[in-house]
Order: sequence, then C-alpha cells, then structure tokens
Amino acid sequence: MLLATDLDGTFLGGTSLHKQQLYRLIRQNMDARLVFVTGRGLESVMPLLNDPIIPNPDYIICDVGATIVNGHTLEPVETLQSEIEKNWPGSLKVMETLAGSDDIQHQEVPQQRRSSFYVQSEETVAKVRELVATLNCDVVHSAGKFLDVLPHGVNKGTSLKKLVNYLRYNPEDVLVAGDTLNDLAMYQCSFKGVVVGRSEKKLIEATSGIEGVYHANAAGAGGILEALHHFPGLVSDLELEEVRPMENAAANSSQLIMMYHRFPYEKKEINGHVQRVAPKSPNGILPTLQGFFAGGRSGLWIAWEEVEQPGEALRNIYIDKTTYPNLMAARVGLTKEEVNIFYKSFSKEAFWPMIFSFIDKVHFDHNHWDHFQAINHRFAEKAAEQADQGAIVWIHDYNLWLVPGYLRQLRPDLTIAFFHHTAFPAANTFNILPWRREIIGSLLQCDFIGFHIPRYVENFVDVASSLFPITTYPKVNCAPRFLTYSSAIGVSSMTPAIETGERTVSLGAVPVGINTEYINQLFQDGLMQEKIKTLKQQLNGKKMILSAERLDYVKGPLEKILAFEHFLEEYPEFHGKVELVNICPPAAEGMKIYDDIKLQLEQAVGRINGKYANIDWTPIRIFFRSFPFEDILVYYGAADIAWITPLRDGLNLVAKEFIAVQGESQQDKGVLILSEFAGSSVELSYALLTNPYDLRSLKETLLQALLMRPEERNMRMERLYEQIKHYDIEYWANDFIRKASASVTPELEAVVSI
Repeated sequence: MLLATDLDGTFLGGTSLHKQQLYRLIRQNMDARLVFVTGRGLESVMPLLNDPIIPNPDYIICDVGATIVNGHTLEPVETLQSEIEKNWPGSLKVMETLAGSDDIQHQEVPQQRRSSFYVQSEETVAKVRELVATLNCDVVHSAGKFLDVLPHGVNKGTSLKKLVNYLRYNPEDVLVAGDTLNDLAMYQCSFKGVVVGRSEKKLIEATSGIEGVYHANAAGAGGILEALHHFPGLVSDLELEEVRPMENAAANSSQLIMMYHRFPYEKKEINGHVQRVAPKSPNGILPTLQGFFAGGRSGLWIAWEEVEQPGEALRNIYIDKTTYPNLMAARVGLTKEEVNIFYKSFSKEAFWPMIFSFIDKVHFDHNHWDHFQAINHRFAEKAAEQADQGAIVWIHDYNLWLVPGYLRQLRPDLTIAFFHHTAFPAANTFNILPWRREIIGSLLQCDFIGFHIPRYVENFVDVASSLFPITTYPKVNCAPRFLTYSSAIGVSSMTPAIETGERTVSLGAVPVGINTEYINQLFQDGLMQEKIKTLKQQLNGKKMILSAERLDYVKGPLEKILAFEHFLEEYPEFHGKVELVNICPPAAEGMKIYDDIKLQLEQAVGRINGKYANIDWTPIRIFFRSFPFEDILVYYGAADIAWITPLRDGLNLVAKEFIAVQGESQQDKGVLILSEFAGSSVELSYALLTNPYDLRSLKETLLQALLMRPEERNMRMERLYEQIKHYDIEYWANDFIRKASASVTPELEAVVSI
C-alpha cells in the first residue's frame, strides 16, 4: 500500500486514539509507503519529521504539489522537481502581475515554486486566474479563503501521479486522503480515495460522483482507518483486526491520572503495623484533587514511595476503597538515595534557585541530570502502562518536567496536562539551564499547561519562542481578574495558546485557591474562637504582626527581620506596642543552605531582642517548627497584620488563608501586607503591596498598615475575602480540568494553516 495523505485535518487530524492506531499500523506494515501531500512549505513540514510519534514519510509532496522530496534525505526528486521548476515564472513576477489586486493578501509562510494568498470573494479568484494565465500559471482555491498560484498543470494530483509512476507503484495499491478542496486533484487520478469526516463541503460535493472515493464518518486518521476497512486488500485483515475506528472513541474514557510528588495519605505506625492514614490537615490541594474520584470515577494516583532496593516493584493499592472504590495508588519505588538526589540535591540546587531567579545559588551536576531523566521516565512508564485509552493525565510541578515528552512517545492517545505550582522565570533566567531544550521540548508535548498568573504564562511563551519556532494565538486581556500595569509582575494581556507545528498547546492562568468552606467551618467552632480570644489577651493590647513562611531564602526571612529592626530604630513610639511573630517551618533536612539561613536568623533576632526587649515586651518571637493547621488559623485570627514578604513566590497561599480567617471575623479586621513579587499579588488588589528588596518600602508599608483607619481595614479585607471565596480551591481544580479536557477552546481564534 502507498498512503498519500494531506496533513492538517487528515493525517494529523481526528482523535488521539485513531492517530495512535493508524501510526502504529503504518510502522508495523513493512510493505506500506507513506507520502505526505500538503499545502505546507517544506520548512513547515520539517518539525513533524522530528516528532517521535508521527511515522516518517518516504516522500513529501508539499507546496500544493510544487515540491517533491525524499522524506528521509529531504533531497529533491530531481527528475520531477526540475520539470516543475522549469515552468515556474518566479514569485516576483507573480507579485508584479497581481500588484493591482487590492483584495488579496500574501501569505507570509515558507513557500517554493508557488505564491499563496488569502482571498475574500469568488470574483477575486476569477480575476487572479485571468491575470496569472498570462504567466502560464494555474490557481487552486480552497476553504473559501486560500488561493495558490502554481505552474501550469501542477497540483497535488499531478505531482502524486508522477511520483507513483516514477516509483513504478501499482495504482491499485494507492490510497489518497484529504479534507479540503485543494486535495481534489488527488481524487481525479483514478486512485482509491477517502474524504475524511468533517471535510470541506465543496470537496465532499466535488468527489461525490467519482468512482472509488469513500466518504468516511470519522474525522482525520479515523477516516483513513475506515477506508482501510472499506477497501479490501490494502492491508491484511490480521493487521486491521485491532483497529476499530469508532467516532469519539477516545473521548468516552473518564479515567483521570494524577501525577504528584506525594500521595493523599501518610504512612503511620500503629500498634507495630504501618498503616496509611489521611493527611494531618484535610485542607489544601490533596483532598481537593482526590475529590475528583468521588462517585466512582476511575483513576490512578502516581507518586513515589520509598523502597529498600533500587528498581523494587510495588503493586497498586487502594487509597480509600470505601470512599474512592476506583482510585488506585500506582507507586514508583525510589530508594532514600534516589530521593535525595532527585529532590534535595538536584531539584533544589539546579531548578529551585533558577525558578525564583536566584541564579547565584544555582549548581549544575550532569550526573544528577541523568538521574533526573531516569526517574521521570519511570513515572511516564507507570502512566503509559496503566492508563486507559484517551485518559487525562494531570502532571504536577517541575520535578516531573520531562514526563510529558516521554509519555507522549509511549502513549500519544492521552490528554496530557501540566500545572506549575511554582513561578516560571523569564527567558534570560530559565535559559541558563544546560537542559533548557529538553525541558521545554517535553512541555510542548502537553495539551494544556497551567500557571498561577499571566506573567508566568508570558515567561513560558518567551522561553519557548527563544528555543523553538512557535506561533502564538492572539492575546486575551488579563483584566479584570488580574492586576496589570499597577503590579510589579502584572501583564495586560496573555497568550492563550501556541502552535508548535505539531499540535496546539493551550495555556492558562489558573491560580490555586484555598478551601474557604473548611476554614469557615473551623472558624465557626466555638473552641477556635475561644483560642483566638485567649491569644489576643496574651498580647495584652499589643498589635501582632504575623509572618508565617517556610524557612527558605526565597521567602526573604532575613530581609524582613532587618527591615523590622530599622522600623524599631526609626519609630520608637511603637516600642512595646507591636510584636513580630515569625513562624518558620523547616525546609528539607540536611541542606546546608537552609541551615545557614536559620543561623543568620537566630543571630539577627537575638541581636534585636537583646537591644530592645524588656520584662514586658519581646519584639520578635520566632518559631522554627511546623504548626498544626488549626493552630495556624488561631494566629491568623489573632493577628492585626499579616506581613507576607517573599523575595519571590509562585503564588502564596498563606496570604489567602489569612484573608479567609479575617474575612469571617465580625470585629475589626486585619491588614494584609504582601510582596509585589508573590504571584497572588496580581489577584489580591486590596492588599498593601510592598517591595521586599527595599527596606524603606517594607518599613513604610508596615507603618501604613499600623495607622490605617478601621473603616479602610474592614473594606479592604471584605473585598479580599470576596475574591478568595469565589476563586477557591474547588474553582481552581474544576477550572483546570475543564480547560485540560477541552479539545477545542472556544475563545481561541484558529491559527491559519496552509
């Protein structure tokens, strides 16, 4: 068999399942030859040749028939191409001839031996046809808007027929496939043909009376599979046995696969036996993600679990058989050493500082990169082995950057979605990575990529465009949900999708929310109210400035302490009237850089307290330990000010949790001071924004919060509460899945393809 197929809408169209089946069938059939017959220029076809999913064509007929090359060497089939070249007057002569035609627009795409335009009317087509006839050229008009000027007698059909004769192929063994009117000539060559589902109406009408042309129901690759069933003898019945081109077959699967760095349970030893229990806090992302499997939805949760021996296989287990009967934990076994290299050494030394633009702290180890690749491949293999056809795979965070690329090779039928829980840096920062192409190339295998805020989306687009030839969709406005010019990391518009030449990658700003309903339930508990009242009494009239951020240089803990020291020096009238309560849960153990930060903090706090404290007042209270979530809420409720000032932060949920508690308070509400470089700053427009790199900004914003009138405090907090209550954790999760599941995003304008 020789399959001669158009690309866009045909060989590259249809469901992922159908494409997977067709591509596998072609690869496995040693006697099959594949010819791409496309309106694209050769440059636009070349990216497909590097796609591990798409079979490599034996020959390529492009430029609507004007270019014929060997698909493996990309060398022209000289005998055929030279004849076409001889009859081509050249693009400049065509442009000169059509210079007076105002209602055509030249297509700025790679093209050889043809000139392509956009047209608005049939009258224009007739006029152009008359003009170029003087140059001995023909016109091909398709899809109501594309017009190609070609050498006389050249089109997809004539070039294909010459190639078939050149190869001495039996015409009875040729199947042609297309979906637009510029494919018509292929069906007029007495070959077997298939017009795939959802084709241009004019092509369907034009081919309805042609003998040997089959009109398929399924779109794209599915239509070609239908034709292989319809025309006996092109491939063997044995080869077709497993190929069932059912329309929308891939869309019927409801399986959802979560790929996260940990499971929604904790291992705990009870009476000498290790048991899996729910996380200590039911608030947060884990229970929300797990909630998708309520009601019996089929799913897998893939994460790592520590094992003794490298490569130790772990069977699937139920996470909670009663509540989630169809959710299994698919465990990737990693040894303690593998985890240390994967997470602590490599991810935290190479990626973490780069993500947050602390490039002076970046350390690269190519041996560790090899390890990182291997772990990502194991995650991808786990998903590929166990995913149903057409399942949605939701991959979380930068530790699994390479999974989409591996998974797309293994299972092209899957819908792959990725969410970045961190920031995403600018191109001049990200591109310091030696492995930038591998990472971005992998991410471009996704169907949807979600980020917290529009700035990170635009950073990603800039990085991708610096490394690969991509086309961006028209931008959409970020307002009113996100701040634009008034924010340090705001942008006014955002790219909703990019076209890679192989697929459309949808992009979105979907900031994580919090479980406001759960916090509301806890806050209404009389015991919590009593604890808040007790803590306020212990303050004895002093105002609490609360800082609750992980012990990490990214969070800027030392900068805040030093700013508070300057505040006390400059405003002595607040001595004895304010206390800074600093809750710094520890980062990963055994990392020297975090030990150094802790030591610096202890020295600074000791110096400040030693200078200013008295028997009734300790200016700074610092806690290097984790607090149960319910206890943190008590501090949120008792605080007068939340001073959240990371140097960089992907989002910052502490700010939202503070708002959730303060929003429920019936008394005077507190004030949120938030770093301009926290992702949530572009959402929370009623917070006081501060520059954490500027001591004066930190001091003056703190003073503004302390002196703010109660009416303004209450108004700001009420507005903030409305925001986080609406865009809660459920909104985030559902919004992400909705966007990841959409095969077509209605608000996007189609990218024009030739």
